[in-house]
Amino acid sequence: MLSITMVEYEFRELTFHRDNSRSAVRQALTEQAEYGHWELVRVRVFWGGIRKVVLRRKIIRVQRTA
Repeated sequence: MLSITMVEYEFRELTFHRDNSRSAVRQALTEQAEYGHWELVRVRVFWGGIRKVVLRRKIIRVQRTA
């Protein structure tokens, strides 16, 4: 039996204003990665210094064995 599994992801978008320091943003993203198992997908820096960050993590579906 051939079983093809497609990986599904959950996405989260975070916004950081220009008032946030670079180290504060780094710390927040590190915590998300370590404790929430999120990985970085994209960082966009907009005019005015606003950063929009997209994170993703795998959705693990449990399949019945019996």
